Amino acid sequence: MKKIFTLICALITFSSFAQQVKVPVDTTVVTNHSVTIKGKNINYSAQTGMQPVWDDQGNPIASLYYTYYKRSDIKNTENRPLVISFNGGPGSASVWMHIAYTGPRILKIDDEGYPVQPYGIKENPYSILDVADIVYVNPVNTGYSRPIPDADGKVDKSKFFGVNQDISYLAEWLNTFVTRENRWLSPKYLIGESYGTTRVSGLALELQNSQWMYLNGVILVSPTELGIDREGPVEIANRLPYFAATAWYHQLLPQELQSKSLTDLLDEVEAYSINELLPVLVKGGYASEAIQNTVAEKMAYYSSIDKKVYLQNNLELPIRTFWKELKREDGFTVGRLDSRYLGIDRKDAGENPDYNAELTSWLHSFTPAINYYLREDLNFKTDLKYFMFGPVHPWDRSRDNSGENLRQAMAQNPNLDVMIQSGYFDGACTYFNAKYSMWQLDPSGKMKDRLSFKGYESGHMMYLRKADLETANEDIREFIKNSLPAAGASAKY
Repeated sequence: MKKIFTLICALITFSSFAQQVKVPVDTTVVTNHSVTIKGKNINYSAQTGMQPVWDDQGNPIASLYYTYYKRSDIKNTENRPLVISFNGGPGSASVWMHIAYTGPRILKIDDEGYPVQPYGIKENPYSILDVADIVYVNPVNTGYSRPIPDADGKVDKSKFFGVNQDISYLAEWLNTFVTRENRWLSPKYLIGESYGTTRVSGLALELQNSQWMYLNGVILVSPTELGIDREGPVEIANRLPYFAATAWYHQLLPQELQSKSLTDLLDEVEAYSINELLPVLVKGGYASEAIQNTVAEKMAYYSSIDKKVYLQNNLELPIRTFWKELKREDGFTVGRLDSRYLGIDRKDAGENPDYNAELTSWLHSFTPAINYYLREDLNFKTDLKYFMFGPVHPWDRSRDNSGENLRQAMAQNPNLDVMIQSGYFDGACTYFNAKYSMWQLDPSGKMKDRLSFKGYESGHMMYLRKADLETANEDIREFIKNSLPAAGASAKY
């Protein structure tokens, strides 16, 4: 592997945990690689380093760590899509999709996503690098990204840590990146996972309004609520399809339900949730005792949670109680972000699991892999700690209009399409809430042909399951292909 090393480095001193660590403000390291994708050899460069965030006076106030993969055999990029990738948290590094989903290298894990040793990285035969270049961006205090203290050694966290602050400075950063890399003519896509969907939904409009940068697509992976109201009966009713999916996976449903395919089962439960459950929940305690008993029986039927538990909770079963209750008799809890994973609590009694079984499993394999890969394969050397989850709190969650902003961006830009990807076993950002968000994004119904939903038989990070890794990447390929306008086609209604 030929390595090209370029370093343009302005160094500052930054205090981290009482240790003086040099933070590179503006650096570039480039290495050359190849990968086989869908049976075809792809040569590419991996550019990684730090790029500043500037204030209004042109001073660097933060430096963001990024990794940019670009095919080496395509010189004219005006028709070459660029995918800009963010993860969530909001304090999470852009590591998950980077080395487990769309990038050219992925974790060494088993086919269901569980860690194996020795840890490491392997080729990703399903990466989207064959059809698009990709940049993975780490917001402030994630990965190696850090704020830069002012002359007095102080950091103004309010510039970074909030829904709208995050969107604002990242839009400025992306303008700099696109300009430096000469990608203004390229079709552009944003992909975000979890809180990253809040981020990219807001960025879609912010890039249009403040940077005059127009997108071709936004991909929402396991989306959050996007500021769309659903509190009360809607929120409660929206949980039941997820409960049913999880119970089906663990083979706890009655045989007539267990024998159905998952999607057929969920079609039935979704219809019940909307047409029958929701009207009863709206009435609250004014629904008759007989009706409440009937509803509790049906919810028990679809979820394997005892009718008595629903009645004790006034039909509003807390989702954390579900994770604790479903397999209580077997001595296990189920995972929050992926209910296929099992945990063991100190005691079987109680209402909440002791820990998130899936997250500890994922960190088991991701943390050693990313620390080794960036240093040894991509040749980025630093003593900075790689923040899988960084200190970004308190986070200002006020004025979250990200869903409405995405709707407005689509309305203003006829070329902007949106795809949602969700795992059926995700209990944090449930698939049915994602569908609900999609329906509410376009209340007029005039843009529904530009909105699509894809579901997978896995959890929050559906790509950890090998079958879904292949399918979900192929769905992105098709989305990019279908959202590129024909040559000469005008952006007009």
